[in-house]
Amino acid sequence: MRRSEVLAEESVVCLQKALNHLREIWELIGIPEDQRLQRTEVVKKHIKDLLDMMIAEEESLKERLIKSISVCQKELNTLCSELHVEPFQEEGETTILQLEKDLRTQVELMRKQKKERKQELKLLQEQDQELCEILCMPHYDIDTAAVPSLEELKQFQQHVVTLRETKASRHEEFVNLKRQIILCMEELDHTPDTSFERDVVCEDEDAFCLSLENIATLQKLLRQLEMRKSQNEAVCESLRTQIRELWDRLQIPSEEREAVATIMTGSKAKVRKALQLEVDRLEELKMQNMKKVIEAIRVELAQYWDQCFYSQEQRQAFTPYYSEDYTENVLQLHDVEIVRLKNYYEVHKELFEGVQKWKESWRLFLEFERKASDPSRFTNRGGNLLKEEKQRAKLQKTLPKLEEELKARIEMWEEEHSKAFVVNGQKFMEYVTEQWEMHQLEKERAKQERQLKNKKQTETEMLYGSAPRTPNKRRGLAPNTPGKVRKLNTTTMSNATANSSIRPIFGGTIYRSPVSRLPPSGSKSVITTTCSGKKTPHAGRHGANKENLELNDSILSARTFKGFQI
Repeated sequence: MRRSEVLAEESVVCLQKALNHLREIWELIGIPEDQRLQRTEVVKKHIKDLLDMMIAEEESLKERLIKSISVCQKELNTLCSELHVEPFQEEGETTILQLEKDLRTQVELMRKQKKERKQELKLLQEQDQELCEILCMPHYDIDTAAVPSLEELKQFQQHVVTLRETKASRHEEFVNLKRQIILCMEELDHTPDTSFERDVVCEDEDAFCLSLENIATLQKLLRQLEMRKSQNEAVCESLRTQIRELWDRLQIPSEEREAVATIMTGSKAKVRKALQLEVDRLEELKMQNMKKVIEAIRVELAQYWDQCFYSQEQRQAFTPYYSEDYTENVLQLHDVEIVRLKNYYEVHKELFEGVQKWKESWRLFLEFERKASDPSRFTNRGGNLLKEEKQRAKLQKTLPKLEEELKARIEMWEEEHSKAFVVNGQKFMEYVTEQWEMHQLEKERAKQERQLKNKKQTETEMLYGSAPRTPNKRRGLAPNTPGKVRKLNTTTMSNATANSSIRPIFGGTIYRSPVSRLPPSGSKSVITTTCSGKKTPHAGRHGANKENLELNDSILSARTFKGFQI
């Protein structure tokens, strides 16, 4: 049993006790029956009025609850529709009071969500408006009267984030472009002369409209300024080149050059103006020193001829080079020829450098070949001979490879330009072949000369014997001193003559006696010294020659024993 039912029964019991108590009182008092009835009716009426009043109040409460439920349900349905959520459904059976409470709570929650979404929408619209004004873009299309859904708010938020990123990137690009534009304007001494340029340079960065059109205009302005700057730099560099050439041609002293060193860098308008003034001054000076300038140009022209391997015929083809008239027309012709040769050299620089490398390698190769055929190289000390042999072997390997590379590049060049690549008036590969042939002929000629020399030497040795090969300081012969000669007797001189004749058999070398030789018979003929002024002119030499002729066969057989000298 519910407590309310228990309380109701207790209320009935209390009411019954109260009525019984009243009857007892009335009984003791002695109130008559009719008055008791009246008093009971009053009690009944009071109780009934009280209960009716209470019932009426509770009925009114019930009506209010039902009305509130109806209103809440209607508002809740509207809010669910606006917020794009599912309608509220009460779970299970519930009382009117609980239902009203649940509906009212749900309505308050929905109202709060609606308010938050509207506030979020308002904030996003404000941000969108600010960003769109800076970026010059249309506003985000959304119904401001309706309550946005969560998905719509999410999309709007993403749109605002994208706008912020776009603004940041464009602002960064704008700042970078502005900085470069200001630098270019300073370099060109350019003052902003349009409203757009003034807006870029002078106004606040945050106030500049970062539209795509403005960014494109900025890029275009920067390109124009950079083009003007590049042209200005090219003009300044050209003027500097002219100044340097004129300095060299006019042989301007270094002190005078250093005086204008400040304008030899930079490309501002004032620098360009100063460079032009310097060129004009040098040109006027050039006209006053025409001969000197033309001779300086001819030196430079000869250098380019050498670098381009011009033949004598090609050099003579430029007749102004040999002219004795130092006029402006001759100078202009030289200038044109210098420019043409410079361009020709730059276009074919790799080929010319390759040819020069080959020529240098060929020169080293010939030098090593010459050293290899020089007998004196064996007296070398310090390991240079080994180094030279290594370098010579390396050149013998690299030189053909270099020739093959040059041949391939030259063939490609000739195919591309439809003409022959000429070095010193001759096709390069023909020139290389000719150099190799001349080298082989030179080697053959040197070989024949050596063979002829050896042959003559052999004949001479067969007739007269070979010359002494030992150093002079090791020759054990007495000097030709008259005092010593007088001390020699005939026996000693005879023995010396015999020894000098026999020595070639073992050593291949004949030593002539410093005194006149005796006849081979050893006769004691009187020999007069130099003091007497008389001598036998041919007696000793005739005897020696005779002995040599007799020993010819012995000399030929003894040539194999040259290394064993006694």
